[in-house]
Amino acid sequence: MEKALVIGASGGIGQALVAALGSEGLAVTGLSRSADGLDVTQEASIQAALSQLDGPFRTVFIATGALEIGSHLPEKSLRAVTPDALRAQFEVNALGPILLLKHLVPHLPKDGPCHIGILSARVGSIGDNQLGGWYSYRMAKAALNQLVHTAAIELGRSHKQATVALLHPGTVATNFTAKYAGNHSTVPPSEAATNLIRVLARLTPSQSGAFYDWAGNAVPW
Repeated sequence: MEKALVIGASGGIGQALVAALGSEGLAVTGLSRSADGLDVTQEASIQAALSQLDGPFRTVFIATGALEIGSHLPEKSLRAVTPDALRAQFEVNALGPILLLKHLVPHLPKDGPCHIGILSARVGSIGDNQLGGWYSYRMAKAALNQLVHTAAIELGRSHKQATVALLHPGTVATNFTAKYAGNHSTVPPSEAATNLIRVLARLTPSQSGAFYDWAGNAVPW
């Protein structure tokens, strides 16, 4: 049976991804902080958790991340920017996923295709930024995009059939977005998961390292 892995499996989107992949007949392994003690800001925790995995995994989703971290909220102005908020966002939303990808490589097949989807966000796009604000979160997601794009180039040399993609899920109706959805249309996690799985599965190695939204449209850097 083909194996899939969802990291961040206890979140709204993560839970939905586990359910959707399982319904497609895949053997799904989930990892999360709440269930497995995974701390994505600590490489030792990442290494310990991923060393226990039984791969190889042909489908992987890294669905970790946070918008509010501790007392740090999305900034509405430059006056609200603090070093602590910037560091916290970078650790969770950029450093965490790239370290997960680093320790995930041994669990990817070299003899066949595999797809790795890493959740990013449209607000991390520099070209699409017309509103400003949210300095720390934007910074972290923009950094994530560059880190994953760079890693995809390297991975393509050793795993020629691998496809790594940054994915924007849209505005999903979860606790993560409840306070910030505003006038944005939201979709339930189950629909978001279906969209993400469909988009990732259709991508090819020639598209590895790129940034796509829930509908499969390229998002500008």
